[in-house]
Amino acid sequence: MSVLSALRSSKLITWKPTGKLQQTLGGSVERKGISLHSGKVSTVRLCPGFAGQGRWFEFRNSLVPASVEFAQVSPLCTTLCKDGVRIRTVEHLLSALEGFGVDNCRIQIENLDDQGDDAEIPIFDGSAREWVAALEEVGLEIATDADGKSCEKIAPHVNEPVHVWRNDSFVAAFPSEMVRVTYGINFPQASAIGCQWFSTTPFDDLVYSMQIALSRTFCIYEEVEQMRNAGLIKGGSLENAIVCSASKGWLNPPLRFSDEPCRHKILDLIGDLSLFAQFGNQGLPVAHIVAYKGGHALHLDLARRLMGMT
Repeated sequence: MSVLSALRSSKLITWKPTGKLQQTLGGSVERKGISLHSGKVSTVRLCPGFAGQGRWFEFRNSLVPASVEFAQVSPLCTTLCKDGVRIRTVEHLLSALEGFGVDNCRIQIENLDDQGDDAEIPIFDGSAREWVAALEEVGLEIATDADGKSCEKIAPHVNEPVHVWRNDSFVAAFPSEMVRVTYGINFPQASAIGCQWFSTTPFDDLVYSMQIALSRTFCIYEEVEQMRNAGLIKGGSLENAIVCSASKGWLNPPLRFSDEPCRHKILDLIGDLSLFAQFGNQGLPVAHIVAYKGGHALHLDLARRLMGMT
């Protein structure tokens, strides 16, 4: 069976050659840090993968593919779940892998102070900067299969406009010759954030590392207690998020960009849509993706819609 015939597809997309070969890491690299929601310390080791295998997580001898088929929306993050094993807060790491073109990768996770069936990816400073630094540390190389053969990378092209929405929030994909992302957010309760829009194209590893990866997760100060009462952000601090007060503005400036919150939404979007990837091919659809007040749930809804799962 050819790769094209094995790919799960729909009438909304067509898989086309990119003119590039699938890539993987030039070596293994490890990072350790505190997780945002559980507050636990975990170690993540990124290892090279064979061509055609894609990206997957390995935790307690269980394998969880980085695929939308196993994605669940959790409060304030994206979770992968398979056979009772859950990998939480995967979006920043997967965003870096997709943005940098790491098509095949084995991701080993070790919880240092927890024996449960849940794992969570470290938050670091709330951006993807640490993951980008790790990828730059080992570099990329052409991926080969078990027989030493390389594999051409193909990408999903959107054939017709498609959108998903809830109330006044939406994520849409329009046919385009290149990847372009336009994102809008609106936080009227926090005037320091307010309404922001950011758009970027062309999309490559340089644009990603300089314009997107540095942007940190953010929250409204007045909502922190509510989130902690819900069992979330146990590991949250002013060191791993930018916090905005409705009355006082930003509590831990300076921002890295004036529109850093909006850019972080694009970082999340790329991580969530990376779950569209199959067999080591591109996950981010070749389309003009336009989102307004979106989030993990809508990002995944779009991926499922494009794949014909809904």
